[in-house]
Amino acid sequence: MVDFLTNQNGVITEVIYPEAINMFAVNLFRTLPPSSNPNGAEFDPEEDEPTLESSWPHLQLVYELFLRFLESPDFQPSMAKRFIDHQFVLQLLDLFDSEDPRERDFLKTVLHRIYGKFLGLRAFIRKQINNVFYRFIYETEHHNGIAELLEILGSIINGFALPLKEEHKQFLLKVLLPLHKAKSLSVYHPQLTYCVVQFLEKDPSLSEAVIKSLLKFWPKTHSPKEVMFLNELEELLDVIEPAEFQKVMVPLFRQIAKCVSSPHFQVAERALYYWNNEYIMSLITDNSAVILPIMFPALNRNSKTHWNKTIHGLIYNALKLFMEIDQRLFDECSKNYKQEKQMEREKLSQREELWQQVESLAKTNPEWTKARRFNDCLPVSDSRALCDQYSENSDSAYDQSEQRARQPPPPLPPQKQAHQEPREVRQALATLTTLNNY
Repeated sequence: MVDFLTNQNGVITEVIYPEAINMFAVNLFRTLPPSSNPNGAEFDPEEDEPTLESSWPHLQLVYELFLRFLESPDFQPSMAKRFIDHQFVLQLLDLFDSEDPRERDFLKTVLHRIYGKFLGLRAFIRKQINNVFYRFIYETEHHNGIAELLEILGSIINGFALPLKEEHKQFLLKVLLPLHKAKSLSVYHPQLTYCVVQFLEKDPSLSEAVIKSLLKFWPKTHSPKEVMFLNELEELLDVIEPAEFQKVMVPLFRQIAKCVSSPHFQVAERALYYWNNEYIMSLITDNSAVILPIMFPALNRNSKTHWNKTIHGLIYNALKLFMEIDQRLFDECSKNYKQEKQMEREKLSQREELWQQVESLAKTNPEWTKARRFNDCLPVSDSRALCDQYSENSDSAYDQSEQRARQPPPPLPPQKQAHQEPREVRQALATLTTLNNY
């Protein structure tokens, strides 16, 4: 049948449409079995074997016939639209959660053909794909077909007319960017990056919102995901306009400085590779007066303290480039950095001296010797019992204080002054408080 449909002309007549589409629906649309693949970050498409559909030999024939049917020169969307409707599209989208990658690949091609031929279904298909993403982001965090759906969207975004509609901008900000939060980002990250880059190429004014969203979703403790973010960020910077770059360069390079200081050498290495990108270096050169003061402390510190020798070489290369861009600015940043380090050392030394003063003043208290002797002689079990007793007494004292708070306060005795700490202790504690706030 596949060969006959491919080689013969005039075989798709009006009476064929309902029968053919019903045959496809009966054979393809089914309830998928429960997932047996690991979820989220635990699934590695390169290491883990996907679960294959046992009835695939039969399904493959049906999919091939369906594709030939859609691609046939005799196919007329005006006749087929009565049967390929909203319900048909919803059932087709449900199959994208299949664990068999071969079926998802066929589904991707089929849905793309339907999107291209049925103009009246385009907005509905986009909306339902959005709903799949919303459910994935905010409810289940598990779906097998996110990568394939993003591939379809990549070609759809490429065909968007300019200027972009507000609906399409909201799709970028509310759907595509939150997809970076999912644990299974590695499964579909290349397709997601392609979609985001397509948007920036269409409308450079979206660069600020996109990069700030990436910084908001930046991973804190997952180094492989951080490397993925750095890869994507470099692709975005390759297409960013200089005027848009200036709007985000301060928060952007603060994050890059943190990445350079990362103890995970792959994160630091990936961040330092930005200095090998000619276009990014041109942006850095044009804005070196802002970027160098942000990056210099991280580069200088890690050039001496980072454990990986490869990172040392990359940092020296970055420092050399900065030095060649503006020697005077580089010397000024170096001088400011040394002054800040000296101030930190002085502040630390002053804090230590003040604590020693507090301790020496405390030793002049008559109760100091008793307290030290009591703590030295008290067994651990007794000290724990005292701690528990203190907690119970504190709770009861808190209850009593609440009761007293509800009663009117008693009159104060005449000419009774509150106990005050010695003046030297109060001065030392005030200075410590100032230092800590500073």
